[in-house]
Amino acid sequence: MGLLLLVRHGQASFGADDYDVLSDVGWEQGRLLGGWLRDTDVAPGAVVRGGMRRHRETADAAGWTAAETDAGWDEFDHLSVVEAYPDRPSGDLDRREFQRVFELATARWSGGTHDPEYAEPWPAFRDRVRASFAAAVARTGSGETTVVVSSGGPIAAVCADLVDPEADDAAYARLWSRLNTVLVNAAVTRVVVGGTGARLLTFNEHPHLPAEHVTYR
Repeated sequence: MGLLLLVRHGQASFGADDYDVLSDVGWEQGRLLGGWLRDTDVAPGAVVRGGMRRHRETADAAGWTAAETDAGWDEFDHLSVVEAYPDRPSGDLDRREFQRVFELATARWSGGTHDPEYAEPWPAFRDRVRASFAAAVARTGSGETTVVVSSGGPIAAVCADLVDPEADDAAYARLWSRLNTVLVNAAVTRVVVGGTGARLLTFNEHPHLPAEHVTYR
């Protein structure tokens, strides 16, 4: 069997002018991740990352400077999804309030009844992530390891499909939301690839992170 590791990027820069930059903690999370995988004899034959800066910087911090780019692994535009939420409070939001609004806004987006209001509707997001996941699975042969550096949204979307491939749209969206809100920065999710397809092995591993480096946003 092959092994596909889905890695969430390190902590980005919440509240900064450019969110898409790793914080100092994010860089350290990436270094800890790369060291842990090397210490456990994980040697990826290929590394794929999304096209966002935080994906590239996480791969660089982990020591994967030759990573290939697949923009299908990019995060959805969470800021525009939050901005489109009609009951969003005005002004800057602290982390706790932003998380509350984020969960309400993404529930509205993933509900699929307001698609024309979004630059990337929920079904389009699902389709592009599924296509990139299928490509990653196809390249992961028996005995091979592929690493994908992505974001919480795409990783949760893949896991929701793997946990319940028969879920209807509403159940899938609820499962995605549950998974997305608990993903830790620089955590690893393992997917085994065999003759019967891809199966979820572990979710959200982060033993390489000391307590002070466990972050969710």
